[in-house]
Amino acid sequence: MTKTRFSAFLTAASLGTVFAIAPVRAQPANLDIGPAPSMDVSKLAPGGVELALEQLDDTVHTIMERSGVPGVAVAVVQGGQTVFARGYGVRKRGADDPVTPQTVFQIASVSKPLAATVAAIAVTEGLITWDDRVTSYLPDFRLGEEWVSANLTIGDLYAHRSGLPLGAGDDLEDLGFGRADVMARLRYQPLDTFRTSYNYANFGITSAAQAVAAATGKSWEDLSAQSLYAPLKMDHTSSRYADFQAEPDRASLHALVDGTLQPLYERNGDAQSPAGGVSSNVIDLAEWLKVLLADGVHDERQLIDPAALQAALSPQSFSSPGHVPSARPGFYGYGFNVGVGADGRTTFGHSGAFTLGAATRIQFVPSADLGIIVLTNAGPLGAPEAIANIFLDTAQFGAPTRDWYAGFHALMAGFYDPVGDLVDSSLPDEPKPYQALENYVGTYQNDYFGPLDIVLDDGALVAQLGPRGDSFPLTHWDGDVFAVEPHNENAPTGSRSSVSFDLATGSVNIDYLDGNGLATWQR
Repeated sequence: MTKTRFSAFLTAASLGTVFAIAPVRAQPANLDIGPAPSMDVSKLAPGGVELALEQLDDTVHTIMERSGVPGVAVAVVQGGQTVFARGYGVRKRGADDPVTPQTVFQIASVSKPLAATVAAIAVTEGLITWDDRVTSYLPDFRLGEEWVSANLTIGDLYAHRSGLPLGAGDDLEDLGFGRADVMARLRYQPLDTFRTSYNYANFGITSAAQAVAAATGKSWEDLSAQSLYAPLKMDHTSSRYADFQAEPDRASLHALVDGTLQPLYERNGDAQSPAGGVSSNVIDLAEWLKVLLADGVHDERQLIDPAALQAALSPQSFSSPGHVPSARPGFYGYGFNVGVGADGRTTFGHSGAFTLGAATRIQFVPSADLGIIVLTNAGPLGAPEAIANIFLDTAQFGAPTRDWYAGFHALMAGFYDPVGDLVDSSLPDEPKPYQALENYVGTYQNDYFGPLDIVLDDGALVAQLGPRGDSFPLTHWDGDVFAVEPHNENAPTGSRSSVSFDLATGSVNIDYLDGNGLATWQR
């Protein structure tokens, strides 16, 4: 069964970092009900923000030492100002180029709240509403049930409540399928319950963003640049991978392999650009946080209608229901993690990560007019989340409330678990023989994944799959079962899966791709 990593999210309800409250209905003026909920919060620790800023250098150095992350950039926003912006370490291990506040990183799923901000601007301009049906702008878009397809809204997809399963479409992206092809094939995915389930899906948000772009008559890449990046002078922010590659001051990805972070891979996120393909630096992202903290105001102009922004920052889905009555639940808005912190303050944010080598975090507390951005050039280890939470704990309470790195690091460990049913299996001592290899050769069809070609190469079977024709050598395991060892964003080092042929029916199944029951091909 495939365990999808889906290019980075984090709902940290299990560590107590959940977020936002609903508005309270107005009461008669003569009724004494005490302080309003927005004011009924713990006071900030005296001098807490100053102390957090003073200790931030040490915090970053400590987390870098514990995690081994080679490069970090951090910015802090308060009172409409960037009060802290620094880089640490190197852009690429083994080289001397330092990380600076201007260094551009791939921000992975921090792209999602940016994409929600772009949508909120479109709402402000009267081009869309959050409740518009997706098919109003993408008439050919379909999911697995016609009623859901007909009633699915932009907000449903931004809130991960469409019923699409966890990581739907990520397996296609790993094989080289582009955005349009992945979106077209989402109709084959089995659906969970509509609007009452929560399943984190990159290509759900990507599809919502495509609907927003279609409503404006622009490409997503142009829309995000023209409506958000340009007005905020985010000159080093882009929704195109080519622009990231053209940046001279950019951070390399570092993947965790055999316990060491190594600069081995590149990650083109164009297929899911609105959900995970943006690149930026902390200077630019600080400008964005200032607008969010100012209720959508930029340069004394209302860039975003507060009501459009409030919808994105309101609970729309249960991202992590409390597992016991004493546990606080977690929520997701439109592209934002949303909830209430331990001190009663509404808090908002998002994490991002690629197992191939990036991890990022934004978090902001409107009642303290305070936000932090942490970008790193290493895979998910808990480093950016720890830095952000230590800083915000110190600002709010005067000291960290727990060992944030240990907690987040433990949560992240599962991202690196190999996938496939043969991971923990040993080759049989006396495997049953295989048939003549020519009997397995041929083209096998599958609506979701497309054709699978099994070919002979130098006397061995090779599977070829996806629009790039990716090749996967097969080794014999037992009888008509062969083994494949994939490696990509969602199949970490050590993954090993069965490729099982049934020559009587002319079918073949690949286990590591079969998490949603879609990975059987027919000759």
